[in-house]
Amino acid sequence: MITDPDCLFCKIIAGKTPSEQVHSDEQVVVFKDINPKAPIHLLIVPRDHIISLNELSVRHDGLMGHMIRLLPKLAKEQGLNNGFRTIINTGPAGGQIVFHLHIHLLGGSGLGGTGF
Repeated sequence: MITDPDCLFCKIIAGKTPSEQVHSDEQVVVFKDINPKAPIHLLIVPRDHIISLNELSVRHDGLMGHMIRLLPKLAKEQGLNNGFRTIINTGPAGGQIVFHLHIHLLGGSGLGGTGF
């Protein structure tokens, strides 16, 4: 597994920083965002330290497929039966704050319309 000792998400994955996990498997860890932007706000984070979408290669295809397929399952478990939003921020200009690839899953009240 590739890790970065200075990365917040790597520390969460390693159990060195506390989080409220809702799912964990051999490829990803899913936890509640500590600064939620919606009633339900989860982060789907790969165990391997990948900085952003810009660093993906063909070898990550299985991981990305796993993450995408996991989203509807997580949404259903959180009671988001009427829909949810996903966001991947990439790079500083794209709003990325933690430089470890992750998908935001948001849902609940207040997400109607375009949201932007």
